[in-house]
Parts: sequence; C-alpha cells; structure tokens
Amino acid sequence: MMLFIVARDQPDLYLSLQREFEDEPDIEVMLDRRLGERRRERLHGVPERRRSDRRARPHVDLHLRSIGWAVVHPERPPI
Repeated sequence: MMLFIVARDQPDLYLSLQREFEDEPDIEVMLDRRLGERRRERLHGVPERRRSDRRARPHVDLHLRSIGWAVVHPERPPI
C-alpha cells in the first residue's frame, strides 16, 4: 500500500494524482486533513510542557510544505 498525501493548497495536483492512480488498487491519494499546528502559542512566562513533536512522520510535514505532497507507506513503521 502506498499513500500520497497532497497539501490542501494543491487541489490541481490532487486531482491529477487521483486520475493517474485511479486504476491502481494499492495506491491511494488524499488531501491533507490536518488543520495545522494544534499547539497554541505559549503564554508569557509559562514553560512548554511537551518535550517534542509527537507526530511519527515529520518528513511528511516537511514534504507537504516544500513540494506540496508526500508519500507514506502505512504498513512500514515510522522512522
């Protein structure tokens, strides 16, 4: 299984990839459903309690921001 995640601001790319892989049963194309960073801005003087970002695949965020899409192999464990 291969999953293409496309940035929300790339609807033409999303449609193009959907058409390209519509007959491939092991490939799925979807728009990024996340609405952005969930952490709120820190209040002045209040330390951050979280030690790191808990997202298991940080490369996905990087690729979505830089090239507009990312590939994920759901059956593989995150790096």
